[in-house]
Amino acid sequence: MVLRVHRTSRGAVGSSTAGYSATGYGGGRSLAYLGTLLEECRTAGMRIDLAAALPDPAAIPPELGRHTYRVVQEGLTNASKHAPGQPVRLAVTGQPGRGLHIEIANDTSTAPPEVPVPGAGVGLIGLRERVEMLGGSLDDGTDSTGRHRLRASIPWPA
Repeated sequence: MVLRVHRTSRGAVGSSTAGYSATGYGGGRSLAYLGTLLEECRTAGMRIDLAAALPDPAAIPPELGRHTYRVVQEGLTNASKHAPGQPVRLAVTGQPGRGLHIEIANDTSTAPPEVPVPGAGVGLIGLRERVEMLGGSLDDGTDSTGRHRLRASIPWPA
């Protein structure tokens, strides 16, 4: 079964870290919880355009699912914090033998946030380490159109 979703939603990332162990590996949320994460985002007012093409989430190896969920969660959190009110495009695609690919893109905000952005600034560093530990890659930055893009590719064994 292939999951194919494309919809526009409203929300901003709320407290969606429930279910994570201290290390983020054991017992954490997996890609099967993507819908829950997006509902939390919609409830908070974030606008998300989601395009996903994946096999049944239950077929995704648990470790890959946990790391993918964490990349999406951090990317949406950063979009919400650094470009509040801007629409976000989220694409999650993949299949065994071809890898899992995530892209989160949003326009950059024209105004600074109303309140200082909390955080230690190490979220992307941790994500990069997490993705590279699995043999993947993570890139982020602003493209020539002024949109911020976070891209991750993670191997998915056949």
